[in-house]
Amino acid sequence: MLVVGAGLMGSGIAEVVALAGFEVIVVDLDTATLDLSRQRMGRSMARAVSSGRVTDSASVAALARISFSTDLPASAESVDHVIETVVEDLAVKSAVLRQLDSCCRADVVFASNTSQFPISQLAAATTRPDRVIGSHWFNPPPVMDLIELVRGIQTSDETVATAQALATAYGKQYVLCGKDSAGFITSRLLIALALEATRIVEEGIASAEDVDFACVKAFNHAMGPLHTLDYSGLDTALSVADRMREQYGERFLAPQHLRNLVEARQLGRKTGRGFYEYAESS
Repeated sequence: MLVVGAGLMGSGIAEVVALAGFEVIVVDLDTATLDLSRQRMGRSMARAVSSGRVTDSASVAALARISFSTDLPASAESVDHVIETVVEDLAVKSAVLRQLDSCCRADVVFASNTSQFPISQLAAATTRPDRVIGSHWFNPPPVMDLIELVRGIQTSDETVATAQALATAYGKQYVLCGKDSAGFITSRLLIALALEATRIVEEGIASAEDVDFACVKAFNHAMGPLHTLDYSGLDTALSVADRMREQYGERFLAPQHLRNLVEARQLGRKTGRGFYEYAESS
């Protein structure tokens, strides 16, 4: 298994895949990012062991199944499946998929971890559009139970079945978005709630803490919408909102407060500050 991108999502996904018994290669251009990914997974595994979710022996074995590399072509030669989880930028994702297409065997399936981009558009960067599928994970991947699978126009039944089988093997549940539309199922729902939550804070009606607490207690959400945006990255949230606005109109207009946070590079957990402050950036 090849995971391309060693950020928060890539690290979490690699951890889940390794715990499921798969050998994993994590590839990133930056050695410092790979080192941080290794440390992040070690801390996450330690928390899982201390909470009783994972045994110590399973953690040690999973970490031993993960390797790290900056050499994408060499890493891609022998893998059976690819999960692309690079920055949420259409041009970057397309370029990575194009490169993977030239390196991987013709039968390898490419799963793109995108929260917004049409899978058919990403698949057009390859010569195997039937073997490209959306595989939208949720943060943090070791804890969140769902993978949203997204079918492109040319995604084959075989590719869908492969992705469903792998989701089950990872110990996750899945939903299938059968129409390749912007935002799929979950991003449309989440961003609508999160934008309204941001407006409530922007208008001084309630604090971010109280808005999130209300959603957790009133709606039984595991995490409030603003806390969720901090985990996902406020830059990603703004990008999704802008794309939703293009597709569906003014109901997805992003509040100025969200734009201000992004312009100030207060992007959430990864920078140490967003709607909340964090002890350290990840």
